Amino acid sequence: MMILFVNACVKENSRTKKIADKLLEKLSGEILEVKLENVFFPKTDEEFLKYRDDCIKRGDFSDDYFNFAKNFANADIIVMAAPYYDLSFPALLKQYIEHINVMGITFEYTNEGQPKSLCSAKKLYYVMTAGGTFVPDEYGYGYIKALAQNFYGIKECEKIQAVGLDIIGTDVEMVINKCIESIIL
Repeated sequence: MMILFVNACVKENSRTKKIADKLLEKLSGEILEVKLENVFFPKTDEEFLKYRDDCIKRGDFSDDYFNFAKNFANADIIVMAAPYYDLSFPALLKQYIEHINVMGITFEYTNEGQPKSLCSAKKLYYVMTAGGTFVPDEYGYGYIKALAQNFYGIKECEKIQAVGLDIIGTDVEMVINKCIESIIL
């Protein structure tokens, strides 16, 4: 069982990562972590897109660039840890999504133009924390869930969240511990 851990946490004492680590302890399998703050994504300019599109057209996925998409496609379980910053998930996660969304690796189109999954994962866990309570799904989890279900064929998606952590008077450790205790596999 291969678990892909997509880590969009950048703070040393990340509350989101603390919850994700507890989830990972409960899962069994080999964990492959992609720590997004350490990834250099190529600039998505015209030159890069021409190169990538040419590789896709030829079915040549030998460039190391495609390893992110291959790992995503081959994972049995995916855990994404993404704190809710400035009304969405971190920009690094959006970059990652842009670079794993590779026709011929993570999805293909049917003759009718519908996306068809090429991914193995049966479940995606989306772990997030937020300082406030205004956390509409469409600005984070909803986007990831829609991609997972409609492009990557991952029908089972679960959001694990702790919110309101920066509201004055909140017992942060209690909220985080309640969140961790609620994780049921």
